[in-house]
Amino acid sequence: MEIEIGTIAPDFSAKTNGDKQIALSDFAGKMLVLYFYPKDNTSGCTKEACDFRDNMERITALGVEVIGVSPDSVKSHNNFVEKFNLNFHLISDVDKTICNNYGALGEKSMYGKKFIGVIRSSFLIDESGLIKYIWKNVKVDGHVDNIIKKIEELKQV
Repeated sequence: MEIEIGTIAPDFSAKTNGDKQIALSDFAGKMLVLYFYPKDNTSGCTKEACDFRDNMERITALGVEVIGVSPDSVKSHNNFVEKFNLNFHLISDVDKTICNNYGALGEKSMYGKKFIGVIRSSFLIDESGLIKYIWKNVKVDGHVDNIIKKIEELKQV
């Protein structure tokens, strides 16, 4: 099932860095950027996470929260957050249920081998839990700025 703009965001409840349990319902009444990335401590994923970190003040000023999701373990997320001083939660989706529910899994290719992996994607979820915007096959450069522009556009700031 493909998620579309205007549909209800799939619910989730999962562990994050710091071994906290969070659910989509924890963000009721707030806008949320839920972004999916392949792996902690890889170059593109680190660059994306640090871009969110460096722009967090701009994002939270708009009343928006950010959560990253990858199949990495809580322990891996703890190390990633500490190493790069990340200022938002990372969900551990080891069984890839959340990735699958959001359509963030797909065929990838590395060194000539095909496999199913996380497709870099982001979802903007509004205060009532509806999908307001979707970015698929994200290119890291400029992505956070594009998200902020879309939020400003939707909020008409």
